[in-house]
Amino acid sequence: MTFGMTRPVRAALASVLTALALAALAGCSFEPEQKVWEISGPVFGTQYHINVVMEDDQDRLKALSEGIEKVLETVDASMSTWREDSELSRFNRLQNQDQWTEISPALYQVLARGQEISELTDGAFDVTIGPVVNLWGFGPDARPEEIPAGEALAALLAATGHEKLELRPDPPSVRAQPRQYVDLSAIAKGYAVDAVARFLASEGLSSFLVEIGGEVSVQGRKPGGDVWRLAIEEPVTDRRQVNRVVAIGDRAMATSGDYRNYYESEGRRFSHTIDPEDGMPIDHRLASVTVIAEDCMTADALATAFNVMGPEKARALATQENIAAYFIVRGDNGFETDYSPAFSSFLTQ
Repeated sequence: MTFGMTRPVRAALASVLTALALAALAGCSFEPEQKVWEISGPVFGTQYHINVVMEDDQDRLKALSEGIEKVLETVDASMSTWREDSELSRFNRLQNQDQWTEISPALYQVLARGQEISELTDGAFDVTIGPVVNLWGFGPDARPEEIPAGEALAALLAATGHEKLELRPDPPSVRAQPRQYVDLSAIAKGYAVDAVARFLASEGLSSFLVEIGGEVSVQGRKPGGDVWRLAIEEPVTDRRQVNRVVAIGDRAMATSGDYRNYYESEGRRFSHTIDPEDGMPIDHRLASVTVIAEDCMTADALATAFNVMGPEKARALATQENIAAYFIVRGDNGFETDYSPAFSSFLTQ
């Protein structure tokens, strides 16, 4: 991990000694200067960047860095499908999943929210689609040498379905019939953002920005009172370009698109996002969708579901449910943008 100061507040016009003398003359206490510090490092096959607003305290900054690492390690040890020793991988290996298996409260929370969003989106979000994702080469398994055949795809698809997974809150438990392979890659990163944000709040910080692989949670303001401004990327693969800038307040934001994780074979492009209805990589005009929600876990899962649904169905559901969603669609003459009514208040330009 690394950490350091990203940008200080505006320099004082007077020297520190002069400021101290004036404060003493006025009978006031001197407040330490607040700065923005960045803590960063690798995680989940991507990077995290966390900005915290605090005074210059290297010991506290180091303790925060170590605490963040522990939070991320806990999430990875619970929800990763890439680690054979993770809590989720152990469940996925069980031969008799029809018996209740106790799980951690965190894993239960993520599974329960995933099931709620599956119901809301009529199955467009489905944590049991993992075997089909793996068949297409977007999971821990290697990329297939040939495009998956219809029979193999149909057999896997018939055995999956979020309705085959059952949860029990007390004690937190899960079971499945028939046996399922659960993949939380479309929601666990958002949960990790929330978990880090909760940790920072528990440490007494009131202003921070947590970003993991593009998923973000924001609290408070920067020194001087400026709001945190976030960029929505143009969905292009050859450069980094801003499409819109938003200010989300004390909320979270996640984006799902087909322009980063994909491969090409036999002259076709295959997205990593799989439609649970037919088991095929998505193939429509929606290039990316950004969702703003109270928590990043929800924003993460909804962005994936909307990306599966396509622009028309996704916008209709976002409008109906008062969800803040921003859509970038491939048009005949370039990208076109659209957004739900709930999103309009977050736009800054």
